[in-house]
Order: sequence, then structure tokens, then C-alpha cells
Amino acid sequence: MHRMAYWEWGDAANPRVLVCVHGLARQGRDFDTLAHSLGAEYRVVCPDVVGRGRSDALADPMAYQVPTYVADMVTLIARLDATALHWVGTSMGGLIGMVLAGLPNSPIQRLVLNEIGPTIQPEAVARIGTYLGVPQHWATVDEAADALLAISQGFGPHTREQWLALTRPMLKPDAGPDGAAGFKLHYDMNIAQPLRAMTAHDAATGEAVLWHSYDHIACPTLLLRGADSDLLTAATAQAMTLRGPKARVVEFAGVGHAPTLVAADQVNAVREFLLAP
Repeated sequence: MHRMAYWEWGDAANPRVLVCVHGLARQGRDFDTLAHSLGAEYRVVCPDVVGRGRSDALADPMAYQVPTYVADMVTLIARLDATALHWVGTSMGGLIGMVLAGLPNSPIQRLVLNEIGPTIQPEAVARIGTYLGVPQHWATVDEAADALLAISQGFGPHTREQWLALTRPMLKPDAGPDGAAGFKLHYDMNIAQPLRAMTAHDAATGEAVLWHSYDHIACPTLLLRGADSDLLTAATAQAMTLRGPKARVVEFAGVGHAPTLVAADQVNAVREFLLAP
């Protein structure tokens, strides 16, 4: 048994629900800008996936995998009692959405996959593995923001104010080795264990399962891609336009993995797709 926290915008009685789910090392507040933009049209729900943000840590580190997250989201969706459910998933959040949308009688009616597909480049996984689950301590929010910016160049350009807004929810108070007050990352460091344990066979099996899910998605699907992505190749994106839901692709220049959905053009792309007749 574990608890999953979520952030909510808009009218709690609105039967139109938009669920926004973050990437591997992020948390639900990543969607503040998008949620504010869509709060008049939807009840927007942005969970902290277990092990992140204000959600519980898991007793078994090897449970930090997509099947656990899918089961949690099935429970969340049941509690939301939505008559119309739309989904925006960034990276890991997109994988969860892909699996859910590929299930028989899925409640997801529109799906946005932000910088993710069934085929994930191993070079990107290796890059993420260099920093995921490494304990860190910073004396100030600005110091933390600089450190996170250094490993997040793929997020694209942001003003300092925008970057600080993305950074603050990533931090928890922490006493350093000398007892001085400061900050650490919001997540359970054990979320890295399944990634580190993954073999080439595991990766190939996972890719096959994800393509199977993708091919069973029946709802309209939008794929967002950073033109400089090292995780989602142009070839994979192209294949996703030809298979399954035949996703429509929107690319963003000057961005890699992954668009933060803060820039106006990124927000507008999601709005136009979700609200189209």
C-alpha cells in the first residue's frame, strides 16, 4: 500500500479531465504553465508518480517500473470519475499513457506523447543514468537551479524566472554533511535501480511490448518531438505516424529531450490538439 499525491487545477466538478504525467526524475508541478492554460476547459490533474515529489517511496526499489505506475494510474482514473479523459505524458509519463491507451476499452480519448515512443535510444538512457539517483546537496535554490540546468540542456531555452519556477518543486529541504541548511532532490534515489539493472534483453523485450501497446491505441494521438532529441529519433517518430493511431507529429527547433511545455508554441500545440472539435 502506498499513497500517490497529485496537483489539481480547474473545477473539481468538471467531468472533462486532463491527466498530465511527468518524466522519470521530475514531478507533477512541471505542468503548472500548461495547467493554468487549460484550467478553464478541464479539471487538470498532475500526479507525483510514486517515489517522486510528495508521493510515497516504494519499499521494493525494483517496483519503480511502468507496470506499477500503470496500476497506480488506473486507481487514480477510477477515483476521478471522468466522463472524458485526455492524457499528456512527458517521457516516462508518455510511456504510462501509451500502455493505458493501448488497453481494451481504455478511457483515454485523446493522447499527447511528449518526446517518447516505443523505441528509446540507449545513448539517452546511458546519459540519464549518469545523474539519476546520485545524491546531491545545494546551499541555495540558485545553486540547485544551475546544477539542474547543466544536465537539462535538452529542455531548450528558458528565462531565469521560468527555470527557477521549474526548479523549486524539484527540491526538498536538506541538512548537508556539516548540518547546514540547504536542498536535495525531491525523489527517492532508489528510482535509479531498475534503470541500472536493465539488460539489452530487457530493453528489447520492453520495446516489443510498447510497440504492441502503441499499435492498439485507437484514440487521436499527438507526438511532440524536440528536433535535437537523443532519445526519440526522427525515424521512430516517422514510424509512429504510420502505425497504430498514426500520430500527428509537431517538432520544436532548438529543443531536445524534452520540451517542458512552458514556451507558448509548445502550450499552443497541446491546446489546439486537445480542444479541436
